[in-house]
Formats: sequence, structure tokens, C-alpha cells
Amino acid sequence: MEELIREMRQKIEAAAASVTDSKEMYQIRKQYLDNKSGKISALMKNMRDLPPEKRPAFGKVVNELKTWALDFFTSQDSRLKAAELAAKNASETIDVTMPASAFRKGALHPNTLIANELIDIFAGMGFTIFEGPEIENDYYNFTALNTPKDHPARDMQDTFYVSPELLLRTQTSAGQIRVMENAKPPIKILSPGKVFRSDDDATHSPMFSQMEGLVVDKGITLCDLQGMLDVFARNVFGEGVKTRLRPSYFPFTEPSVEVDVSCFECGGCGCRLCKDTGWIEVLGAGMVNKKVLENCGIDSDEYTGFAFGMGIERIAMLKYGVPNIKMLFESDVRILSQFNE
Repeated sequence: MEELIREMRQKIEAAAASVTDSKEMYQIRKQYLDNKSGKISALMKNMRDLPPEKRPAFGKVVNELKTWALDFFTSQDSRLKAAELAAKNASETIDVTMPASAFRKGALHPNTLIANELIDIFAGMGFTIFEGPEIENDYYNFTALNTPKDHPARDMQDTFYVSPELLLRTQTSAGQIRVMENAKPPIKILSPGKVFRSDDDATHSPMFSQMEGLVVDKGITLCDLQGMLDVFARNVFGEGVKTRLRPSYFPFTEPSVEVDVSCFECGGCGCRLCKDTGWIEVLGAGMVNKKVLENCGIDSDEYTGFAFGMGIERIAMLKYGVPNIKMLFESDVRILSQFNE
């Protein structure tokens, strides 16, 4: 029996010598000291095979082995846990003398920069912001804007239809109708947001951002429109930039105009940006069509108004010299980081 006890102690010491993890040591401890399946507890089962006079001595030897094993495993567990804590502390040590990690500064997207700038400009002229829904019904997007179902102007825009009556809005002008239906003049709103058209090339995208404005009041004329656009052009493209109006056609304005600004790159002398014309087209505008006012319940004999709309991506491309609109949608940090202001 003494030889069996000695061999068990040697096995415990040998098994513990190669262990470097406290969890593994716990498994060995359980292997020997578990009350039900432990090897030391199993020795007590041999007591029934001994004569009665030898049982007390046998029990004493087994209990001494158990006490020794408890102390041994406790000391080994403390040693391993201390080593693990030291290793953890060493791995988490911070060298306060090392240079700090460099983090690249983020930048706002060019669209956001332009949108914020335009909102600031027009807010300074008394405009308030209205954002309509991106999924619009046919009435607000077309019919109320003097574009009935049989109107040829519908062919000017390739529309994404969700259902026969619902569509992805092709212009934020739909929000202007909602405002005129629910507010009495004077009205002065700016309506920014995303719009959708089936168009895709270097200067067009199926989804783009638009910002449209509307002013309705007594005595509003085309001169008021040009005066406001002069302020817009000087603030966005720089002092000295002029605007001009060219006749055009939009079903919701009459008269309608295309708005050009004098080339801010060459000063109007002619360059690649303005295609040697000295002028750059930036937006469309016009006096609100009387039918549109009447569709919204506004007396067209008493009130007049003007409306204008521009693509935010187009303004960004002109101001920042972006050659392809897709560069504004690719999220390339190397490109976007250049526009931080």
C-alpha cells in the first residue's frame, strides 16, 4: 500500500510539472480529488478488502495523501495564476514614451458641403427648409405641376414607377405643391433631397441630390428671381460672377429660363471649363405657372412667384473641378478627403 501511495504522489508531481495553465491544473486536480471519480477517493474502496485491525492505519495513510494533494494543488494553482496575471500585465503594459497613434481626420462629403453652403445662403435670405417624401404619388410629382398624364413633358424624364400611381420622385418640386396646399402666401421655402431618374453617364446619375426653391407673394417678378440668383452666384462661385437668363421651357413655370453664370475659372474669357463660351449653365428657373398656383388654391391674379432648381452634384462638380459624377458616389477616401473645408 505504501508503494501505491508513493507512486500516486510521483504521478501527481510529474503531471503538474508539465502544466503551464491553471485550467489544465484544475482538470488534473479533479482527476485525483473529485469526491466521486477521483483516484484518491477510489483508494478508500480498498478498505473493505482489509482485515478490521488494519483499516484505521490504511484510512490514516489515504487521508494524509489527500491532505498533501490538496496543499500541493493549491500551491500549484496559486503559482500558475500568479504567472498568468504577470503575463497579462506585461502584455497590457503601455509605454507612455511612445508617440501617439495618428488618426486621419474625417471630411464631409462634397454634396454635404455644398448642401450646407446653399442652405446657409438661402436661409440668410429668409428661406425655410421643407423635405418631402422620396416616394411620391403621380399627382404631386406631375399632375399638380401642370404635367397631366397625356402631357409630352413627361417624356423629358424617365421615371422609376413603384406602382401605377406611386413613383420615386423625379424632382423635389413635389414638396412645393404640398407646402402651397397647406400654407398661405407669403411662401419662401427651400426643398432639398434625393431624386431619381433613369439616366446614367459622366454627368448624370440615376440618383442625385437636388435643391429647389419657391417664393410666392404679391408683386414677385422675374427681376426678383435674377437678383436672388446674383446673390447665390457670388456666394458660391466668388465675387464678380454674373448671371444671365436664357429662355427655356418647363411645364410648371412660365416664362421659364436656364440660368448661366459667368465662368469663374477664366473670368468669362473662354476656357475648357466653359467650352470657350465664357458662361456655365447651373440651374433652371422661372415664374410659377398660373395653373400650378390655381391647382394649390392660390389666387393667381393676386399672387405671383418664382421657382428654381439645381443639382447639388452639378454645383459640386463645377466648384471642385470633379470631372465625373461617379467620383462623388464611389466613397474613395483619397478623393473625398480633398474636399475638407
